[in-house]
Amino acid sequence: MFKKTVTPRFGDVDGLRHINNTRLPIWFELGRDPFFRYFNPDLRLENWNLIMAHIDVDFLVPMRLGADVEIRTCVGKIGTTSFTVYQEAWQNGALGAKGNAVVVHYDFQRKQPLPIPAAIRRQLEEHLA
Repeated sequence: MFKKTVTPRFGDVDGLRHINNTRLPIWFELGRDPFFRYFNPDLRLENWNLIMAHIDVDFLVPMRLGADVEIRTCVGKIGTTSFTVYQEAWQNGALGAKGNAVVVHYDFQRKQPLPIPAAIRRQLEEHLA
């Protein structure tokens, strides 16, 4: 499991004084960076080889300005060409949101999925939930 701490900013808050629901997908993306680096260590767009196939977020309790949010990220499932990332956002000891993202190893020139290499699969397996 990877953990990333995010400090909410004033602009992250909506009119109800909650962390805006548009922020969680962005913060969850930050939590997926270590997995992106398995496929593209320098995160160079010229070599990018991943594509997002699905994302969902469940909002459980309101999160607010004034306290850090911890993003916890692990692998939920590994397929032949894709893997599912499971993520949680915690604030003040409470689970505020959870979600999943399906990421596909992808060849943009051929416009087709690629098998996940064995070495990367082993790295992903170390973070299975």
